Amino acid sequence: EPVGVVAAIIPWNFPLLMCGYKLGPALAAGNTVVLKPAEQTPLSALRLMQVIAEVGFPPGVVNVVTGFGPTAGAPLAAHPDVDKVTFTGETGTGRKIMNAAGGNMKRLSLELGGKSPSLVFADADLDAAVEGTFGAVYFNQGQCCIAGARVYVEDPVYDDFVARLTARVEQVHLGSGLDPGTTMGPLVSAEQRDRVHSLIDSGLADGARAIGGNGRVDDPALADGFFVQPTILTGVRPDMRVMREEIFGPVALVSRFGTEAEAVQAANDTSFGLASGVWTSDIKRGHRVAAAIRAGVVWVNNYGWFDVAVPYGGFKLSGFGKELGREALDAYLQTKTVWIDLS
Repeated sequence: EPVGVVAAIIPWNFPLLMCGYKLGPALAAGNTVVLKPAEQTPLSALRLMQVIAEVGFPPGVVNVVTGFGPTAGAPLAAHPDVDKVTFTGETGTGRKIMNAAGGNMKRLSLELGGKSPSLVFADADLDAAVEGTFGAVYFNQGQCCIAGARVYVEDPVYDDFVARLTARVEQVHLGSGLDPGTTMGPLVSAEQRDRVHSLIDSGLADGARAIGGNGRVDDPALADGFFVQPTILTGVRPDMRVMREEIFGPVALVSRFGTEAEAVQAANDTSFGLASGVWTSDIKRGHRVAAAIRAGVVWVNNYGWFDVAVPYGGFKLSGFGKELGREALDAYLQTKTVWIDLS
C-alpha cells in the first residue's frame, strides 16, 4: 500500500531534477506529496506545479510549500499527518529531520552530503582519467553531492596528472550562463561563494598549495557575481578542514599514494560514503577496489553515470535509502498482511 502523505524536501543545486527524483516514485506508488523546494530556487518547482495542474492531476495530490527551513521544512518534518519524509541536502539538516520525524515515527529517506574520492592508478588511461576527474570535481561549479573532490593519484603518474589537470582547468571560461562562451557559471549565492573561499583559505593556512590562484576572481566584469575561480589544492593532509568538510564548490584536492592498500585507506578516511571513482586498466583491480570502498556508488573508468533503473544512495553520513531503481519505489510503499478465515 502507499505510505500516505510524503513530504519531499529538495536542495537548490538541481532543483527541477530533484522534483522528478521525489515525485516520480512517490506518485507511482500512490502517495500524495507536499513538495518543499529550497528557498534559493523555488521558481522551477512552482512552474512544475502549474504544469501538474494544467495536465489534470486531482487537487491535493501534489502540493508545494515555499519558504525557509525553520518555518517551512521543519514544520513539515514534524507534522503528525506526514507519513514519510524524503530529503536531499546536507547532513546537518538530515540530522534535524531525523529528530523531527521521531514524533510519529515517520519513515525517512535521506540522501545527504559527500566527500567523494577519485583514485587514479598508474595503469589508467591518463587522458580519460584527467577528463573524467575534471568532470567529477567541477561539474555544476562543484555544487554536486557526488563531486569527486578528493583526488588520489599513484606516485609514478602524479606529476603528469597534475600538469594535465592544471592545463584542463586553465581552459575554463567563467561567465554568465546566458553567454554561449561560458564554460563555468557562478555559484548559487554570495553565502555559498564565501563558504568556498573560507574552505580554500583554511587549506592554505594549514599548508596546502594552490595551483593557479586561491579561488578569487580578479575580472572586474565578474565582480558583482558569485564566482569562484576553479582551484587545485596540492599538499593537502587528511586532517585539514578542507579535506573533512563538503566544499560544494570548484575545488580539487590532489594527493599521492604508493600502494593500492594506501589508496583504499585514503578513500575510506571520511565520515561520508556517497560516491567514488576508480581509474585503472586492470579490471580485476577495479572490482577489488570497488568492493573495498565504503560508498554507495563506485564508478570505474567513468564518473557520474546514472540510469533511472539503477539505485543511487550513500553509506555512513551520506544517508540511507535509495533514489532511482526498484529500491526507490519500495521506499514509498508499505506491506500489509491480511489473514482471512473462510470457514
